[in-house]
Amino acid sequence: MVTSTSHTPTDGAAEIVFRTEGLSKIYDMGEVQVHALREVDLELYRSELVVLLGASGSGKSTLVNILGGLDTATEGRVFYRDWDLTRADDRELTQYRRRYVGFVFQFYNLIPSLTARENVAIVTEIADDPLSPEEALDLMGLGDRLDSFPSQLSGGQQQRVAIARAIAKQPAVLLCDEPTGSLDSETGVVVLEALERVNRELGTTTMIITHNVVQAEMADRVIRLSDGRISEIALNETKTPARDLTW
Repeated sequence: MVTSTSHTPTDGAAEIVFRTEGLSKIYDMGEVQVHALREVDLELYRSELVVLLGASGSGKSTLVNILGGLDTATEGRVFYRDWDLTRADDRELTQYRRRYVGFVFQFYNLIPSLTARENVAIVTEIADDPLSPEEALDLMGLGDRLDSFPSQLSGGQQQRVAIARAIAKQPAVLLCDEPTGSLDSETGVVVLEALERVNRELGTTTMIITHNVVQAEMADRVIRLSDGRISEIALNETKTPARDLTW
């Protein structure tokens, strides 16, 4: 891994998907102000896989929530391609999330009374050009569990259903907040392989939040946050396949 002197992961011709300028976020907690982000300047590129590292409270989730349109900045600007999300209203942010962004969280948020197929179909029914639930689940290696309910699936399988649901609408961007946080290492590797496959086969720009430094080895770039600021951006000259990670 080498520290990047520029933010560009390739030869400079990469297509910018996200750009932030002086992005700051302050939360008012009664009489106390919490500075979650401090003047973050960042570019993310089409089809890259980025790992976002940092301790709890470093601003990782806040940054991802703003990029995903779940939260808004206090100061600065954030662009998705040429779309200034800073100026978007609630309706426009809803449209943005629906059309362009897939989310994967630490907890699977599956509906217990629905099968794997039905959990994914919730998304495909409102998407413009979706994969079928069967296609999305097959991509996750769950083609034989279409009619299983969440209670009949392991934790890793449930997380892969959640990923299938996120990618079924074929989002341009996949934002993953501690997707292996509640899994053991062996199961976590299977989930990371699934994310790696989505990035490779669908070309989805993928950002993975983690505090696990080992997972950084699978990324194109590693971005470290500390106290709301970017402390380092590094390129991986040689990526480690997810299946070879151990922690």
